[in-house]
Amino acid sequence: MDIFLTSTVTVALAEIGDKTQLLSLLLAARFHNKIALILGILAATIINHGLSAWFGDWLSGNFAVEYLPWIVNISFIVVGLWLLIPDKDEDVSHKYDRYGAFLVALILFFIAEIGDKTQIATVLLGAQYQSVLWVTIGTTLGMLIANVPIIYAGKALLKRIPLNTVRAIAATVFVLLGVYGLVTIM
Repeated sequence: MDIFLTSTVTVALAEIGDKTQLLSLLLAARFHNKIALILGILAATIINHGLSAWFGDWLSGNFAVEYLPWIVNISFIVVGLWLLIPDKDEDVSHKYDRYGAFLVALILFFIAEIGDKTQIATVLLGAQYQSVLWVTIGTTLGMLIANVPIIYAGKALLKRIPLNTVRAIAATVFVLLGVYGLVTIM
């Protein structure tokens, strides 16, 4: 249960203010079928985060075990600091609109997640916990927790929530997790 909860909270926090949240907002404004958008995000996240968790698990089995806790915890601190840098509002092409909300969300979310903070966090969680299934389920739920409200009430939420404050809190949590991890292995 610890793996699942940590994975869920970690990705939900990392996702705040991320480019995929902006993508959710843009797609919700463009498509009326909210369920299809959510299912596209779900499918893209399961595929992307499943591969990422597997890669993290593979890394943990192929690197010197004594260095892995250091790498993982320092990486959590780096991701925390990275969260302080706002994502750029990227323009999304309309050329895929004819494929429908599900396929557009699936393709764009999968691509947007490549090299993203939440993908890196998923790799780290996979390496730390060596549980592809629970890390994938947790990070996918975290992604949905962060993006589904944006799909349904994004414009209203963005007006009420100070994004810089939330980003700072999320960054602090990541840094504290990394520091705590380093302290426990010393």
